[in-house]
Amino acid sequence: MGTLLSFKRPDGKDANGYFAPAGAAHAPGVVVIQEWWGLQDQIRGIVDRFALAGFNAIAPDLYSGVVVPYHDREAAGHQMNSLDFLDASDQTVRGAAQFLASSGVKVAITGFCMGGAVTILAACRLSEFACAIPFYGIPPDSVATPADVKIPMQCHFANNDHWCSPDSVDTFEAALKAAGKDFEFYRYDAEHGFVNEQRNPHSHGQAEIAWGRALQYLKRHIG
Repeated sequence: MGTLLSFKRPDGKDANGYFAPAGAAHAPGVVVIQEWWGLQDQIRGIVDRFALAGFNAIAPDLYSGVVVPYHDREAAGHQMNSLDFLDASDQTVRGAAQFLASSGVKVAITGFCMGGAVTILAACRLSEFACAIPFYGIPPDSVATPADVKIPMQCHFANNDHWCSPDSVDTFEAALKAAGKDFEFYRYDAEHGFVNEQRNPHSHGQAEIAWGRALQYLKRHIG
C-alpha cells in the first residue's frame, strides 16, 4: 500500500524512503528505522501496518538502496559498520521526521535492532520527535547515554539476546531510572529479532503483545 519517495534532509540533500499514508487527514506520524539488513520487505510491512492503524509512516532508507539477504550476516555487518550513525540520525532521520511533521502533526520514532539503537540516538539528539519506541537495540555510550534521552520512551527487549544481553539491558534500564527519565520497559521471553516474522526467532505471540503496547503508547503521546 506504500510507495518509495524522496524527501529533503536538513542539509538540502535528497534521501529516499518507503512511505504509507493513513486513511485520515492530519494523521500523526511514525518514522520506522530498519534492521541491519536494510529497507527490506518486512520493514515496509511494518510501515504499512502503522498506516492501517491510523498513522502516516515512513522508513528512511539508511543504506541508499542496498538490501542484504537474511543469510549474509557478514554483508549486513559491513553495511552497518559503514553507516555514519550521526549523519543518519541528524540528517536522514530528521528529514523523515520533518517530512511527516510538515502538516503540524506530532511524530514518533521506532526501530528494530540497529534501528532500535538509531531510535535511542534520535531520542537523545532530535527535537522533532514526541516519543520513541526502540526494539532490542542500544547505541554505544560514546554517542548517546540514557542521561541524554529527552523524550518519553517505551523500550522492548528479549530475554534471550546476544546482541543486547540481559546484563546490558539491565544496565540501560537502571541508568534511565537513575537519570529520572520518562520511560516504560518491557522484556519478552523471546530471542533477538522476535518481531520480524520473516526470521526464525520470530515469536508471533510476543510480537503481538509488543505491537499492542506500542500502539497504545503512540495514541497516548501523539494521538
